Amino acid sequence: MNEDGLYNYRCVTRHRYTGETRQSNSARLFLSDPTNSEPLILDGFDRREVMAGQRVELPCKASGHPAPKYRWLRNNSPLEPDSRFRQSVSGLLIESTQPGDAGSYVCEVWNSYGNAEVVGRLLVKQPLKVVVTPRKVKGSVGSQVSLSCSLSGSDQYQLSWYRNGEVIRPGNNVVITGSNHEHLVMEGMAKSDGGAYQCFARNGKMSAQDMVQVVLEDGTPKILSVFSEKVVSPNEVVSLVCNVKGTPLPSVTWTLDDDPVIKDANHHMGQITLVEDNILSYLNISHTQVRDGGVYRCNINNSAGAVSYQARINGLSASWYKNANLLPFNHRQRAFESNGTLKLSDVQKDMDEGEYTCCVLIQPQHYFNRSIYVTVKVPPYIQPFEFPSFSIGQRVFIPCVVVSGDLPIYITWHKDGKPIPASLGVTIDNIDFTSSLRVSNLSVEHNGNYTCIARNDAAAVEHRSQLNVQVPPRFVVQPQDQAGIYGKAVILNCSATGSPVPTIVWKYSKGAGVPQFQPIALNSGFRIQLLGTGSLLIKHVLEEDSGYYLCKVSNDVGADVSKSMYLTVKIPAMITSYPNTTLATQGQRKEMSCTAHGEKPIMVRWEKEDRIINPEMSRYVVSIKEVADEVISTLQILPTVREDSGFFSCHAINSYGEDRGIIQLTVQEAPDPPEVEIREVRDRTIALRWTMGFDGNSPITGYDIECKNKSASWSSAQTTKDVSPQLNQATIIDLHPSSTYNIRMFAKNHIGKSDASNELTITTDEAAPDGPPQEVQLEAISSQSIKVTWKAPKKHLQNGMIRGYQVGYREYSAGGSYQFNIISMDTTGDSETVTLDNLKKFTKYGVVVQATNRAGTGPSSQEVIVTTLEDVPSRPPENVQATATSPETISLSWSTPAKEALNGILQGFRVIYWANLPDGELGEIRNVTTSQDSLELDGLEKYTNYSIQVLAFTRAGDGVRSEQIFTRTKEDVPGPPAGVKAAASTNSVVFISWLPPLKLNGIIWKYTVFCSNPYSMGISEFEASSDVYFQRVPNLSRNQQYSFWVVAVTAAGRGNASEIITVEPLAKAPARILTFSGTVTTPWMKDIVLPCKAVGDPPPTIKWLKGSNGTPSPVSIDGRRSIHNNGSFVIRTVKAEDSGYYSCVGSNNWGSDEIILNLQVQVPPDQPRLTVTKTTTTSITLSWIPGDNGGSSIRGYILQYSEDNSEQWGNFPISPSERSYRLENLKCGTWYKFTLTAQNGVGPGRISEIIEAKTHGKEPQFAKEHELFASINCTRVRLNLIGWNNGGCPITSFTLEYRPMDTAVWTTAQRTSLTKSYILYDLQEATWYELQMKVSNSAGFAEKKAKFATLNGDGSTIAPLLKTVDETQDRMASNEGLKMMVTISCILVGMVLLFILLLVLRRRRREQRLKRHTYTLTHTHTDAKSLAEMLMSKNTRTPDTMNKQQQTVRMHIDIPRAQLLIEERDTMETIDDRSTVLLTDADFGETSKQKSSTVTHTVHYQSLSQATGPLVDVSDARPGTNPTTRRPAKAGPATRNRYASQWTLNRPHPPTSSHTLTTDWRLPTPRAAGSVDKESDSYSVSPSQDTDRARSSMVSTESASSTYEELARAYEHAKMEEQLRHAKFTITECFISDTSSEQMTAGTNEYTDSLTSSTPSESGICRFTASPPKPQDGGRVMNMAVPKAHRPGGELVHLPPYLRMDFLLNRGVGGASSGREAALGQACLEPQKSRTLKRPALLEPTATPSEAPPSREVQQGQPGTASTLPLREAGDLAQAAKISSSQESLLDSRGHLKQSSNPYAKSYTLV
Repeated sequence: MNEDGLYNYRCVTRHRYTGETRQSNSARLFLSDPTNSEPLILDGFDRREVMAGQRVELPCKASGHPAPKYRWLRNNSPLEPDSRFRQSVSGLLIESTQPGDAGSYVCEVWNSYGNAEVVGRLLVKQPLKVVVTPRKVKGSVGSQVSLSCSLSGSDQYQLSWYRNGEVIRPGNNVVITGSNHEHLVMEGMAKSDGGAYQCFARNGKMSAQDMVQVVLEDGTPKILSVFSEKVVSPNEVVSLVCNVKGTPLPSVTWTLDDDPVIKDANHHMGQITLVEDNILSYLNISHTQVRDGGVYRCNINNSAGAVSYQARINGLSASWYKNANLLPFNHRQRAFESNGTLKLSDVQKDMDEGEYTCCVLIQPQHYFNRSIYVTVKVPPYIQPFEFPSFSIGQRVFIPCVVVSGDLPIYITWHKDGKPIPASLGVTIDNIDFTSSLRVSNLSVEHNGNYTCIARNDAAAVEHRSQLNVQVPPRFVVQPQDQAGIYGKAVILNCSATGSPVPTIVWKYSKGAGVPQFQPIALNSGFRIQLLGTGSLLIKHVLEEDSGYYLCKVSNDVGADVSKSMYLTVKIPAMITSYPNTTLATQGQRKEMSCTAHGEKPIMVRWEKEDRIINPEMSRYVVSIKEVADEVISTLQILPTVREDSGFFSCHAINSYGEDRGIIQLTVQEAPDPPEVEIREVRDRTIALRWTMGFDGNSPITGYDIECKNKSASWSSAQTTKDVSPQLNQATIIDLHPSSTYNIRMFAKNHIGKSDASNELTITTDEAAPDGPPQEVQLEAISSQSIKVTWKAPKKHLQNGMIRGYQVGYREYSAGGSYQFNIISMDTTGDSETVTLDNLKKFTKYGVVVQATNRAGTGPSSQEVIVTTLEDVPSRPPENVQATATSPETISLSWSTPAKEALNGILQGFRVIYWANLPDGELGEIRNVTTSQDSLELDGLEKYTNYSIQVLAFTRAGDGVRSEQIFTRTKEDVPGPPAGVKAAASTNSVVFISWLPPLKLNGIIWKYTVFCSNPYSMGISEFEASSDVYFQRVPNLSRNQQYSFWVVAVTAAGRGNASEIITVEPLAKAPARILTFSGTVTTPWMKDIVLPCKAVGDPPPTIKWLKGSNGTPSPVSIDGRRSIHNNGSFVIRTVKAEDSGYYSCVGSNNWGSDEIILNLQVQVPPDQPRLTVTKTTTTSITLSWIPGDNGGSSIRGYILQYSEDNSEQWGNFPISPSERSYRLENLKCGTWYKFTLTAQNGVGPGRISEIIEAKTHGKEPQFAKEHELFASINCTRVRLNLIGWNNGGCPITSFTLEYRPMDTAVWTTAQRTSLTKSYILYDLQEATWYELQMKVSNSAGFAEKKAKFATLNGDGSTIAPLLKTVDETQDRMASNEGLKMMVTISCILVGMVLLFILLLVLRRRRREQRLKRHTYTLTHTHTDAKSLAEMLMSKNTRTPDTMNKQQQTVRMHIDIPRAQLLIEERDTMETIDDRSTVLLTDADFGETSKQKSSTVTHTVHYQSLSQATGPLVDVSDARPGTNPTTRRPAKAGPATRNRYASQWTLNRPHPPTSSHTLTTDWRLPTPRAAGSVDKESDSYSVSPSQDTDRARSSMVSTESASSTYEELARAYEHAKMEEQLRHAKFTITECFISDTSSEQMTAGTNEYTDSLTSSTPSESGICRFTASPPKPQDGGRVMNMAVPKAHRPGGELVHLPPYLRMDFLLNRGVGGASSGREAALGQACLEPQKSRTLKRPALLEPTATPSEAPPSREVQQGQPGTASTLPLREAGDLAQAAKISSSQESLLDSRGHLKQSSNPYAKSYTLV
């Protein structure tokens, strides 16, 4: 709501746990008035995700005025109706989303000013669903298990596998595959691998899982059925089958006697899977051989286990025997009966050696034997032996005994895998099955592995043992006395050897006394370590390490050995005491001491940061003293300075080393001042940031900040003391906005306070004003406008420069809204004024005003209340009902309009009503006023249809009328017949005729004719139907008088009787006419029959005459007029000139009779006079004065309007009682064209002249006082667009283009609305740019161009643009200048020659000019013909037509924004019948013979008809422009010429009839000879240029005023016209119509050389004449381009719909035989009524009876025909040139207007 912009807003946060609350800074909303603008998207979306089944809202919110409309599309198709979809305030709401709802959504937003759209995608997520397959997993131990995990509901997810709750990871037997790990394969399943397997899927916060149970069974193969043992014959077929099962499916192999069966031609193997885990394996042998016999085994294996089955297949039976015993007879023997094989295992000599016999059964009871002897050999076996432990020097004997094995046996020895070398002194003794090794003196070389090897015929065996010789320890390196330096490492050497490896132990005795050795703890801090060699390492020698050290070696072989040594510790120079840090105060004395210890002598020196201090320096003194075994050195500094701060070192040096002590001296002093800078400046705060300088080597204890007003002294400054030293920034608060302050700081430490820092001068930002505007006053200036005035807030509350105001207004009523409408405006001074428009009428409004500056908006003023003025009601009364209560009364009732539509205090109601008469005419329009909501209309016509409208009115006037309702009064008895005639036809027959009643009062059912005779008492009745008006009464008596009367009958009964007519039948009946005299009315272009029924004896003859004044003449009988046998006169296609009085004369021998019929031809109404009375930003109110109704009541009006540059016309029908109309919802700041057409019973009349009006508002403007560039850096520019003013019309588009100056490519940014700022991003660094903006609204557009340069990277500006011109360009410029001079010289010479030629021509023309003609040219026959040919060339015709000599010629010329109307005339009195008269060559035939006679051609600038609408206003004509594509002019005269002009050209011509060459909207309308229009129909307009500024002052192209001020204003406008800059002006006689009748006479200006005059054509008309310069002085006026004809062929095209009517297309039958082209050619333009004057009655020529209607040839203008006007004589022409200041002097001797003597005079008419 707009009132929300009146308050401050803050955000308050509250801590969830502590409850602490904090408040943000205040902010305001900036709201503006809703102005007409295209939609601007406020909230949209690119992507939305929602779970299926949930609700989602797709945001789509736009701003714009009028309020935009919305439409949603999904996947480029409109949304189908669905109750789940609902359009909410902020977007599209979808309930219970489904997967099918996903897709691309488009939100289309539009209003009348543009459109926009939001495009986004909706993703409907389904809940994650996981399915693991297979659902049943049943396997066996050792089998393979494969699982798959499929997921729905998301495309992006993560999978993980779990077994019994534990994560499964890939390994040796586990493989996880797939892009998302969806496949799990496990090999060699163990029993423990069974259980629950889960697949988990995760996507963000969503997860899902599925589980299967893996059951592992004992899948050990099982044999279901097998083959049996059998005996087969050779070549017999054998099939062996094993039926097995197992999990997983087992594999089956076949063996024969443990050897695999080889698949060949005779052996076939395979298997068949019967069920899930059942396999049938088979072995087929096609031709059994002997070798096929044996034990067949089927071996079944799977991962769970193995099983086998075997059976014998006997082909030949074989048996083995030993010592007559059948084998086998123990477990080591195995015999194969099928193939005769015998297998012996673990052969033994005594058991298995011997003879074996094989016995084969060939046939029953028939054996075959064969024997073999088996010998068993025994390999050697060595009795194991081992070497015992020996010491060096001992003797050794080792035997090697072979305790078993076949002899002979051979024994050998090896050492370390090689034969024993003789050098070792080893003796080997071999005896039979033994061998020994002897060593007499062991040494270390005898150590090794000794191997005894025994061989015989059976095998070779060996036995190995190791010999180790032990050696007692001994020193390799003995310890020696040595010295060690304090603090450094020392190694006490000691190493030994022995076998086994000896152990070394160190012991220590402190001091130099008698040694008392103690073990050394080697694990205490690892300062003392035993090395691998046995030496002792002391890493850091201490003084207590001095003493005896003992090295002891032992290995349990022989006696231990040891050796001692003494370690002497030497101490290097060391600093034992010194201060690490010390402080000094600047300027005071400071002493520093250090103590040294170590071997004497010790030297001490001082250094400062690697620079040796010279004791002889002035400020440094070094002193040394020895105390006991220590040396003390002291450094004295006097005095201390800042540079003394640093590190001092005290160095002690002796022969064994040196040491130093580092002392940090800190000289303390007061700190340096901080460096202060601005961090942020706001309206009431300044944020500082500082950089601390030197702290004086003392911690900063705080800061002092001083702040003062710039104009004050530091003594009055506000000081903030002891700011925490931990801070480096602070904010000064409670400052005044837009004020300048000085700020400085001080730093403090324990020593003192620093000097003042750098001084800052800062101006705080502006803040929203703290005070409201003052003296707010309201004034209601109209029903929809309030004037608001106020003054700026108080100065000290403005908080900056006031740059604008926001005016909020709202309805102030009980039911009113609390919402304020806000409009913004820039400031103009201390006192401001704004007008609130488009308010509700007669409504109380509350208004508040807020001041704004750069920072925002201040508080609002107190609300002021005012009520808008009253206005007319905006809605008609409702529920208007009418009921006829009697033949003369109608009862009305209605509802009062709603209060909000009254727009004021209701004063009453007005009822407008009129009768719709039976003849189609409208009765008198009446109105009745009442204060009630019902009314009874009385005194009405009986049985008459009434149109009724009701309106409400207030003090402001009448409101909107209700729609017409039609009600007919009730029926009643009719009135008497309007007339009755009776006439004798014969001696016994009488004819009765009558007229219908004047007041029918209902529907006539019949007529009753009554006949009475004085001699008879009865009355005869004759009935006639309602459409019969004659009655023949026969069988009457001769010479008797009969009385007749007639009565009409309706449903209500008989009416009153007519007058009684008495008649006597006669034998010699005189002629009598039964038809009545009267008036006959008919629309034009219809056929009309004028009846004339006559009776008599003998039958009379009929004669028709025409004419009412003077002597009537017989009517013309031609193709259009004829007399029927029944005496009726028929006129076909009746025209206006057929109007008049017609006499019908009937006569016979006994008498005559005559009737007179007044024929009135109704024509379309004349054009109304249309004016503009009021304009606003969106509406234009028009009013009009009706023209002549054409003899028929006005039935209504049609108002057409169009935008200035548009070809589309809109129209509104308007009630005939209306005299004004308001068009609403127009574009702001836009020119509109209007025309009005009246309609009567005949049809639509001439359209009014086009008037133009502009709604309030103008194109945008950029205020000069606003700076365009708000900020510029190296890559970005912020534009300040606040300077754009919309001109009162909403901005419709904003286009911005920019480019670097060195490129031609523009970067474009286009928007539909204008924001306060705009930022250009991604610009080039240090580059000049060119910028151009175009801002448009409905009134036009404005452009602004500028140049700017981005900054360098360091923020500096770049060099300005330089214009460089090289020598080549200079030369080119020089050449161009020379060419220009030559060109100008040639043009000047040509102009001089042309001027001379024009002077010669002018002199010749003056000689031929007559005084009373405005412009005369003497032509020969050839000249006249060439003029016609020139004119004809501008028309579009075929070449054939041009070559025909006698073909009719239409002369038609187009000029810019006007048409050239050429009239041949010899007087100022022109016949304006607007007929298209055709000229032929015969028109010029006698020219050469009659050079002295002249004919004047008047050239009129007529309005040009557009192709798609009514006439175009030509008062804005500009040379060379197209009227339908006018653009806003940028230059032109300062004011607009509203007044008509007329140019007159004369040429000599034979005295022929008047012709008009024109194109007109009307079809040709021939008229009777001598007829003269009541008003002139020629257009007269100004060809002057136009500007929008001039047009803005125009309300209408004519004025209803007739005051002298209007004439003076027209005079001033004419003088400003471009073509009349040097014209001669003459104001002539003027007659004022109001109360003054005096004549106005004025002289010419000083340049006037002739006077012209004009007549007062009607009251209220003034004239003056402006004479432009001569042709040689005003060539630019006459030299206009002649564009191509606008409508070739003159076809009737693109007429407005209401003009496309049959009666218009059928009007051009009579008159000239011009064909369709001529007929339609005139339908393009209508004469302009308001531009010319009505002629006085005394000037109208009257037709004489002798003037017969011209024939068709006469109408075509053949030479020699009579003119419609009298011809002028040369003497008359000369006489009329005299000047007179009286009224009589305006007329010539024949009563005609005098012609002007200026050939280029322009006549201005003010209406």
